Amino acid sequence: MVSANTPVSLNDGNTIPWLGFGTGSALYTKDAEALVASAIKLGITHLDGAQAYANEDSLGSGLVSSGVPRSKLFVTTKLGKLSDGQSVRDAFVGSLKKLKLDYVDLFLIHNPIFFPGEGALKKIWKELEGLKKEGLAKSIGVSNSNISNLKEILDGATIVPAVNQVEFHAHDYEEFKPLLEFQAKHKIVTQSYGGLSPLFRVPNSPVVPVVTDIAAAKSKAIGRTVTNNQVLGLWLWAKGVVAITTSTKPERVSEYLAIEGVPALTDEEVAAIDAAGAKEHDRHFFKYEPSA
Repeated sequence: MVSANTPVSLNDGNTIPWLGFGTGSALYTKDAEALVASAIKLGITHLDGAQAYANEDSLGSGLVSSGVPRSKLFVTTKLGKLSDGQSVRDAFVGSLKKLKLDYVDLFLIHNPIFFPGEGALKKIWKELEGLKKEGLAKSIGVSNSNISNLKEILDGATIVPAVNQVEFHAHDYEEFKPLLEFQAKHKIVTQSYGGLSPLFRVPNSPVVPVVTDIAAAKSKAIGRTVTNNQVLGLWLWAKGVVAITTSTKPERVSEYLAIEGVPALTDEEVAAIDAAGAKEHDRHFFKYEPSA
């Protein structure tokens, strides 16, 4: 069984809590302080932010107002576009000030399209390696990156990315298989955002009736309500994928946390969701080719 805070091993010896509360999507550019503090008080320990979300300051305020010691929390932020003459370190130090932190647990390159040009991504990665070596970022990684991006980074890297955070759910699983296999070979953890997309972004998703039946069966088996959200969370866990989700509703966060105690999906249940997802392909965010 999995819980929100089940530790997942990274390739650098650190661990990451399985479920993170994100400050993008519904919280993008919004004041996230109250919701971050609420999520932490409910039991979330993994918080996921980004420079591009334009709310790192309120994320930092939420960390402080939660009253939970820094050592008990796992905080991620991501590198956005750099302004002319700005270094990665300059941008990173700006994030630390907004977050009111001395270090982050994970620092990601948010999107390789921010750094076009031959050798640009490799250069940026070297700067991230420097931050890790200084202890300012405990782990470093990427987001929205395909196989070509990873190969560019790995060519000459002294530190392998610990994580690649991508849009990943049942409707794009087939498309992402080659990337997942490549990342497994290099012990790069796949982290999902948009994992619940089949439930609300895909009209008449063939995944929904399958997930609904699984939720009903598990509810009967354990004597309490199991939700569709929780079933899709268990599907991500079955794929070895760390999850990021968000909500403006504390009761939804409580629902995510209540995945603890729900039995893992059987191989047959996983296969049924796989097959349903393969019937309709969908990507909502960046439309790069994962296997390129």
